[in-house]
Parts: sequence; structure tokens; C-alpha cells
Amino acid sequence: MDVYEAVDSRRAVRAFSDEPVPKEILERVLVAATRAPSSGNLQPWHLYAVTGEPLAELKRDATARALAGDPGDEREYPMYPADLTRPYLDRFSAAATQRYAALGIERDDPDRPRKIAALNSQAFGAPFVLFCYLDREMGPGQWGDAGMFLQTVMLLLRAEGLHSCPQVMWTMYRKTVSRIVAADDRLVLFCGVAVGFEKEGVPRLRTGRAEVAETVSFVGV
Repeated sequence: MDVYEAVDSRRAVRAFSDEPVPKEILERVLVAATRAPSSGNLQPWHLYAVTGEPLAELKRDATARALAGDPGDEREYPMYPADLTRPYLDRFSAAATQRYAALGIERDDPDRPRKIAALNSQAFGAPFVLFCYLDREMGPGQWGDAGMFLQTVMLLLRAEGLHSCPQVMWTMYRKTVSRIVAADDRLVLFCGVAVGFEKEGVPRLRTGRAEVAETVSFVGV
């Protein structure tokens, strides 16, 4: 698959089939992704690739928490700034409305937060979830490195015919995740990435993007 095609076809898929993901494909992707940029070659990420019964147990426990209205564990880092301003708030609101309407959850549904949490805690049916951790001593630069690494992983997954969905939501249930993967206390959970084959027959959502002129300034040309 051409790089441009991989970038253009990458979407946060929220409906996966139950078709298993061969371990050898995932290993090939993760080996190739080690070539992602890393300042000082620190390679600060640590990944747990979870499937099978451990993932099923994690989904059960997290879903039970979600359906019970559990607000989640104390955050170790904010998912978004406390006071989003325009244009960021406009983009966030538009995408949220489009995203969850596609899942059959309207913004005025009083049970919306619980329904969203329950869908997320099932990883949208994905048979594999990658949990990305960083050492607590790492700073913003290394968090940026982890983001580039995960983007590389997601593009390589497209080259293999797979889809993904990054899920910061898992930080809400970080203690449940850490119990399943036995993460060291020195590590902080960055996010999860659901991995699998897209479920057929489900409407495909593609959220809009800002025009390049809004986010890029050319200087000297």
C-alpha cells in the first residue's frame, strides 16, 4: 500500500469484526515501527499487546465499571485542556456530534456518558489492544516520540489490511489495565490502541479536518 493511501485510509474504526489478528502480522508491524523517530534514540515507549482471555477479562471488568457509572481512576494527565477555546472547541464539538451519532448515541441522551464508556471499554469489539506506557521520568518530548511511534504502528497496520482506534479512554480504568498487564509502577499509561479487521456492513465515519491554511503558515515562499 502506498504511504499516501495508508495515511488517507487510516481512520479511528469503532466497529471491529471478531476475526483474529495473526500474531505474526502484529509482530511484523511492531518490529518495523521501531524505526519511528525518537529523540536521542530513547525509544521511551513500552507496549503491552493484549488478546485472548486476558483481553476478555479486561473488557468484562472495565465494562462493569462503565455500566455502574464508575467515574474512573484519578487522572495521571489531562485528556484535554480544562478550558478549550476556539477553534479547538468547535472542532471537538463537531467531531463528537458526528462520531457518536454514527454509533446511535445522541448528544442530548442523558445516558450518553455511560453508553460511550461501555462501548469504549469493549474496544469496539477489537480482538487485540495495544497499551502504550511511558516511564514516569519522561517529559513532553518523549510523549511526542510515543505519539509518532503509535502513528507509525497505525499506518503499518493499514498496510497489512488492518484498522485501529486510539483510545485515551483506557486511562480512566488504568488500574484495571495495570492489573491485567502487570505494568510496573514506574510506568504511566498513555493510551490503548484497538486493533483488528473492520466489521462489514457498518457505516464508515470519516471526521472532517481543518483546511491546511488554518494550521500551516508558509514562511519564505
